[in-house]
Amino acid sequence: MREVAIIGIGNTKFGELWDRSFRDIAVEAGVKAIEDAGISGDEIEALYGGNMTAGGFVGQEHIGALIADYAGLAGLHIPATRVEAACASGGLALHLAVLAVASGWYDIVIAAGVEKMTDVGEDVANDLLVSSVDREWEAICGATLPSLFAQMARAHMERYNTTVEQMAKVAVKNHSNAIHNPMAQYRRGITIDAVLASPVIAEPLHMLDCSSMADGASAVVLCPAEHARKYTDSPVYVKASTQASDTIALHDRRDITTMDATVFAAREAYKRASIEPSQISLAEVHDSYTIAEIIAIEDLGFFEKGKGGVATWEGETEIGGKIAINPSGGLKACGHPLGATGIRQVTEIVTQLRGEAGKRQVPDAHFGLAHNIGGTGGTAIIHILSN
Repeated sequence: MREVAIIGIGNTKFGELWDRSFRDIAVEAGVKAIEDAGISGDEIEALYGGNMTAGGFVGQEHIGALIADYAGLAGLHIPATRVEAACASGGLALHLAVLAVASGWYDIVIAAGVEKMTDVGEDVANDLLVSSVDREWEAICGATLPSLFAQMARAHMERYNTTVEQMAKVAVKNHSNAIHNPMAQYRRGITIDAVLASPVIAEPLHMLDCSSMADGASAVVLCPAEHARKYTDSPVYVKASTQASDTIALHDRRDITTMDATVFAAREAYKRASIEPSQISLAEVHDSYTIAEIIAIEDLGFFEKGKGGVATWEGETEIGGKIAINPSGGLKACGHPLGATGIRQVTEIVTQLRGEAGKRQVPDAHFGLAHNIGGTGGTAIIHILSN
């Protein structure tokens, strides 16, 4: 298997992009990535596009061909594949693209993620979101994503004495980071008091504990590591790309305060990269809810189980702390267009490893990790990158 490098990245703004179409934002991110890589479109040999449910949000299926067509690649007749794994669709698209290059089947591949979520009403959007969990055993009984993560939060609080203030600190930190991210949906600070005063969505989670619906797209260009410096002076290398699964229903899990798919994917990723968690400088983790970040930083091995809340409260996850978690602002402040998130996380890691993150730059970053989950953790994708 060949080592793989990322040579180009591209993002749209994340947010309520009512004046932009699904295909517009997909093409914008792809073109930016191609330009950043310094390649021409006719060098691309394959495209993998992460998308959860364009059929539900914008009434469009056959996404792979659509993106290739409107990106001007249809005449090349390249294989273009739509990839779905709920909120981990982007991460899985990149995983498959990495495997395609590593195997030697293709040399230049683009992996993209896109979602247009704000063109439908709240009821429709919530019904589409809950399709990421077990509809016959959870959603049919009235469960929603916030209510399921609230159960995880309550169990974590009772078992490990995690507090609502510690969860609120996750949101405060991530909003503070997003102030310096021009792509982020919410570029403003919030306070712990504001989080706790916001409406309760599913006790103990408040509105400001939850990520929001957003539109957006992200893309990366991959090539064999041995060819990377032909295109860029600052390639970023994919040291590991792993995937794991768990039960889709929360009630069937071994432990609802741990996401075993994350544990297993991370364990394999560290093995493949030949590093320890302590060597990671920064991580973009899937903070769709504040409790999800706390659980993730434990399951990824950055902090002892049950200590994620305390570590957050004490500033160990801030830029300049033990490990910078979500320097982009995370899903919470950057926004969470479902299919785009997994790719967007990786573009932040690449930006950091290039030393191009400006006021949110993590000092001396050498290894970065991206963690993307589907639903409540039925799928987990881990990427470890280095400069």
